[in-house]
Amino acid sequence: MIKKRYLLFIGLVALIGIAVGCGKSKVKIKDFHTDIFGDNVYIFSPEDDMSKVQETLDKIYEKQETAQFDDARYAIYFMPGSYEVSTSAGFYTQIAGLGMLPTDTKISAINTYARWLSDDPSNHNATCNFWRSIENVEITSDVVWAVSQATGMRRVQVDGNLTLHDEYGWASGGFLADSRIEGIVDSGSQQQWLSRNNSYKGWTGQNWNIVMAGDKASGVPDKTWPEAAYTVVDTTKVVREKPFLVYDDKDGFGVYVPDWKNDSASYGWQQDTNEGKVLPISDFYIAKEKTDNADTINKALSEGKNIIFTPGIYKLDKALNIQNSGTILLGMGLATLRSANGNECIVSDNADDLMLAGLLVDAGTSESDNLVHLGAKDSAKPSLLCDMYFRVGGIPSDRPCKTKACITVDLDNTVGDNLWVWRADHGDNVGWDRNTCENGIIINGDNVTMYALMVEHFNGYQTLWNGNGGTCIMYQSEVPYDVPDKGQWISPDGKRFGYASFKVSDDVTSFYAAGLGVYLYNRDNSIPMYCAMEVPDIEGVHVHNIITAYLNGFPGMKCVINEAGDSIISPGQTSKILDYENGQWR
Repeated sequence: MIKKRYLLFIGLVALIGIAVGCGKSKVKIKDFHTDIFGDNVYIFSPEDDMSKVQETLDKIYEKQETAQFDDARYAIYFMPGSYEVSTSAGFYTQIAGLGMLPTDTKISAINTYARWLSDDPSNHNATCNFWRSIENVEITSDVVWAVSQATGMRRVQVDGNLTLHDEYGWASGGFLADSRIEGIVDSGSQQQWLSRNNSYKGWTGQNWNIVMAGDKASGVPDKTWPEAAYTVVDTTKVVREKPFLVYDDKDGFGVYVPDWKNDSASYGWQQDTNEGKVLPISDFYIAKEKTDNADTINKALSEGKNIIFTPGIYKLDKALNIQNSGTILLGMGLATLRSANGNECIVSDNADDLMLAGLLVDAGTSESDNLVHLGAKDSAKPSLLCDMYFRVGGIPSDRPCKTKACITVDLDNTVGDNLWVWRADHGDNVGWDRNTCENGIIINGDNVTMYALMVEHFNGYQTLWNGNGGTCIMYQSEVPYDVPDKGQWISPDGKRFGYASFKVSDDVTSFYAAGLGVYLYNRDNSIPMYCAMEVPDIEGVHVHNIITAYLNGFPGMKCVINEAGDSIISPGQTSKILDYENGQWR
């Protein structure tokens, strides 16, 4: 077993290969790489030449700072110890420590700025700073983490302040979980954010929708809606933290799998706490983009293996079929699964207790029914979707990418923790009738819980929730910019212009949501959208703190929920509902 308190390690010299333990075998690391994980995974040690480490980090960021739709993927791991280096997380980059505790791995500085999006670096626009993460490290300075969707900061200690914007430039995040911030968190110009199970000295900054769920109460702001944009949920009802790679001198590499937590508050990795267990690396099939395909990965799944996807693009001509309960699919460095034959990428069949984490799933140029489909199972144990991102279009392609839906969840008791489901509004081959997708996410399972669900730009309902007992804590959505005319965007009953972003089906009898933001930007035409959210008017379906915002373009939106709430008809205008249930609202 990997020791809880301290991870011993041996020096890894960058230019001299040294054998380290990996279960019962020895793994050789040379030039910061190891055969087991391949060339896109960098592993640093405190014994390395820090000038060479710094040079390597600089080269990766220089390549990835502007690489919004490129194919390169990187995972950067630090063995436990201290590092006098400064780095930034660019596109498709994961930076993580290999200790059991964040405090085992200390790094001088990790930041993400927003200086690249236009010819004017002074605009500090972070609204396209997607697809990156920082995990399981201690950062011994103030941190700037100016990001938007599809980003995660997890299991991190920041010894100073944490700033979530770059000099108040536009930003549209974001997600922070299971972390300890010694100073102040400044969300500044962030449109929205979910802070879950964190501790901080205080929080400053607000815009439209800042949600704190299970944060330590002493740092949470006192003000709330409508005076301030803070929604506070005292405890996190049910969650499991993301599994992560660890290293121990005796047992080598393993994957730490945290336990489920109920009604939790603050971070969970204090010294001497028993949060979960370590699985040996031998329990995992290590997939690589150059040598693996759907057949080799499915063979490993059929043999009962979990899968680690090393960084890369996996073009799948058939679905990865999960049939064993307890299966883990874990991506490194934003590993990307791409449909290549009109197929789904991941399908589960009568399996539960699943963990899908750290993956970007792309639609291909032949339309599929779904990208991910979690099938039903009777009396299902909880399953986890964690840092799962979905994309329809934007990538370079000879034809538009398309799918009917990104993800369908038929599996009861599924928990989603930081999802961005995106029909591309920019990039290659995008347009209303080009990169088509009717729905972002469809939830048919009962007792499904979503934290930080962000769904944008789909042709129909962004989110369609059909299951009972559902919970959604923090929701963000922009409806499509590119509707060509109002005749092409009419609700299924034919009575209203525009689809609500969030549709709770008429036969649902129990549902709760808190901290929702739905934004309108009619860029191309005047589409008089009716409402942001539709719910059945019955007791037991309750929405707490929802805001609509008119960003720009043509007007407008009539209501917030069903027939309730004020219209927004001019840029910058917002409308709020604090509580809605059974047709009653305030």
